[in-house]
Amino acid sequence: MAKLKINTTHNFINPLKIAGETHLKNNNFDLLRFTFAFIVFLVHTASLSGSETLAVFNLYLSSDIAVKSFFIVSGFLIFMSYENTQNLRHYFVKRLRRIYPAYLFIILLCATLGFIISSLPLSDYISVSLLKYILSNVVFLNFIQPNLPGVFEHNTLQAVNGALWTLKVEVAFYIFVPIAIIAFRQWGRLPVLILLYCCSALYSIAMMALADKTGSGMYVELQRQLPGQLVYFIAGAAGYYYLDYVVHFAKGLITLAIIAFLAQTWLPWHIVQPLALAVLVIAAACIFPSLKNFNKYGDFSYGIYIVHFPILQGLASMGYFKTSPWLTLLIATALVLTSAFILWHLIEKPFLQKSSHYKRR
Repeated sequence: MAKLKINTTHNFINPLKIAGETHLKNNNFDLLRFTFAFIVFLVHTASLSGSETLAVFNLYLSSDIAVKSFFIVSGFLIFMSYENTQNLRHYFVKRLRRIYPAYLFIILLCATLGFIISSLPLSDYISVSLLKYILSNVVFLNFIQPNLPGVFEHNTLQAVNGALWTLKVEVAFYIFVPIAIIAFRQWGRLPVLILLYCCSALYSIAMMALADKTGSGMYVELQRQLPGQLVYFIAGAAGYYYLDYVVHFAKGLITLAIIAFLAQTWLPWHIVQPLALAVLVIAAACIFPSLKNFNKYGDFSYGIYIVHFPILQGLASMGYFKTSPWLTLLIATALVLTSAFILWHLIEKPFLQKSSHYKRR
């Protein structure tokens, strides 16, 4: 009688991992980034215009939440990008091609066109201050020289592009990711993620406590830098690495996140908020139904983010918001969206590598 052979070498398939990978293929990250960028644009419209009519945006929208959500999305996508990149050089080349060409173009364009609205003659506009603006901004050190000579002197804020402060944090995070991956492999992913999360949250708590105690804005600025914002990147990274569990326990996690926001007054919010916000952002991206054709014509979120501030400043300096706030908002929206469209097709997309999903599509 022949003996029955039993195969004992079969591979175990984790159903949670399959669920996570399935939800990752079709996602809403482009839609979310567009939404966050547009929220920042609307909130900056309210603050830069000086219009009481447009102040309604500050009541219902939060640029702070939008920026933190951006960081969560970056944490998710950049860790994923690194894990799917051949080597360190390829990783940095991808990151450089994605953000720097458009960024450099906007810096140089603002510096070039600034003399048109500057209160100074061209001979005085071309100065050490102009050179300092260009050199400091092209290396993401915007805080060193945020203003151009004689430009926007009578505006509420004189900075040419005050939204760019997040870019240096983003670049610092790009540099940090490979170091974090090495730590994951040395000491384990989950322990390192927890340690980084706790250290960043405690740093923020310490900086805000010092700000309250001393009344110094310096500590607020320090809290806004990489150590304080890292907690959101890490929350996004945890969402990527443990997406299968987020998907499997989605209903419970989303419920807890909503309850946390409703009860934030009674919670250690600097510690709880990044996780609660990450659950909601990643759920919206990977669990809610995907709008597959949203990014059919490109990714305009980055363009909106880096062009909207100088456009708003220019309109505010000409006094249009004071006479016709809603009409000026429509004009600003058209200018921002058109600029983002042009920036994507003429600068951003051509610099992407052939492996980019935008070029493959």
